[in-house]
Amino acid sequence: MTMVFGGVCSHAPGITGRAHLADPALRDPFHAAFFAMGDELRATEPDALVLVGAEHFGNFFMNNMPAYAMGMADAYEGPIEDPGWLGIAKTRIPGDPALSLRLISEVMQTVDVAYAEEWRCDHGLMVPLHFLTPKFDLPIVPVNINCQGPPLTPLHRAWAFGEALRRAADAVPERIAIVATGGISHWPATPDSGKINEAWDRDFLARWARNDKAALLDYTDAAVYRDAGQGGFEVRTFISLAAAARGQGTIHHFQPIPIFSVTCTVATMEIA
Repeated sequence: MTMVFGGVCSHAPGITGRAHLADPALRDPFHAAFFAMGDELRATEPDALVLVGAEHFGNFFMNNMPAYAMGMADAYEGPIEDPGWLGIAKTRIPGDPALSLRLISEVMQTVDVAYAEEWRCDHGLMVPLHFLTPKFDLPIVPVNINCQGPPLTPLHRAWAFGEALRRAADAVPERIAIVATGGISHWPATPDSGKINEAWDRDFLARWARNDKAALLDYTDAAVYRDAGQGGFEVRTFISLAAAARGQGTIHHFQPIPIFSVTCTVATMEIA
């Protein structure tokens, strides 16, 4: 077994870009938990981090929107946003194209996945990396799931994609960490931005923590849109991690922070 770490986390741009506007009593414990997750990840001595995020029209648009895509570059640069706005300086993150090729080739045995030898990292990857690998020195394999433009991949396919990632990780000799990042309920770029459905978030994370496949897949896009906003479609990344790790999850931090427009979450899952 070469998957050595699994976890999920938030990636909202305000986590770094609007940190100075947040109540320190809410912000500081969240940031501390995020950095602690990075310490735990690095303690497993991974050779690479597979970082599963959601497409924000940074690399793909509606003229070409793959359901799943993986990076296969020597290095990645980010953020694509203004560094002053995001609060993260532009930097270069190492990749491992040979490892990416082997992982992609194995995933393709059961799930059709696109690949890209050029990849720009937006806040969806840069915010987690800021906390998990502050030196930006751990090779990454960036992954996108289309959570933006319908038709969206069905939830059972997101689960199958997670299973394929696990199989691929277990097929290589390198030690692989997998982290999925997204929002739970949130309404970005709408008049409801900042709205949070805390009860919905708690229920979803309870299903995630007990790795209840039937319950995690028992959502419709219409219900998610109604109760969790279009940002709630990003639960696909969390579902893929549950399928990959197969264990029980631990919620290390859960706190709605409206200035960040999302319930801020840090959680890990045992590798079963």
